[in-house]
Formats: sequence, structure tokens, C-alpha cells
Amino acid sequence: MRRIATALGTLAAAATLALAPGSAYAADGVLIVNDTAYEEPSGCYDSDRWPLSVSNHTDGIALVFSEPGCGGEVTEAVYPEESAVSEFGNSVYID
Repeated sequence: MRRIATALGTLAAAATLALAPGSAYAADGVLIVNDTAYEEPSGCYDSDRWPLSVSNHTDGIALVFSEPGCGGEVTEAVYPEESAVSEFGNSVYID
């Protein structure tokens, strides 16, 4: 049952990102992944440290993935002006 809920959550997050206005552009602001700041971020950012720390100072939603290269399952979504620490995160995607 948990896998179904996770899969549905992943699909909903992907649909939200795909349908968001301006989704072909980078997010405005700064995304911080494990103390590394990315200005106007777009795409996938891998991490080599655990736990994965994300501070989202952009106008987009950052998705934390369980595998490198933004593969596997979405473990959580970090909304604008929020931060999160993920024990199971290996990469972050933002559009």
C-alpha cells in the first residue's frame, strides 16, 4: 500500500512540475544542497553526503530523490522558502 501511495505522490509531483507555468525555465532564486548554493537552478543535483540537506530559496518546488541522478522514488518535496534534511535522499531536482 505504501508503494502505491508513493507512486501516486511521485506522479502528482511530476504532473505539477510539467504543468507549471514557465516550467521550461530555471527557478528564480537560490537552491542550497549540502552547503553548495546554485543560483537560478534547473535540473538534477547529486549529493555525496548524508544526510542530504536542502534549503529552497526559489520560486519552484525541489524534489528529493532516493537515488543519484534523480532516479528512484521521490522521498519528499521541499517547497519555496522551506528547508529539509533527508536521511534517504541522494539527489534533488528543480525546474
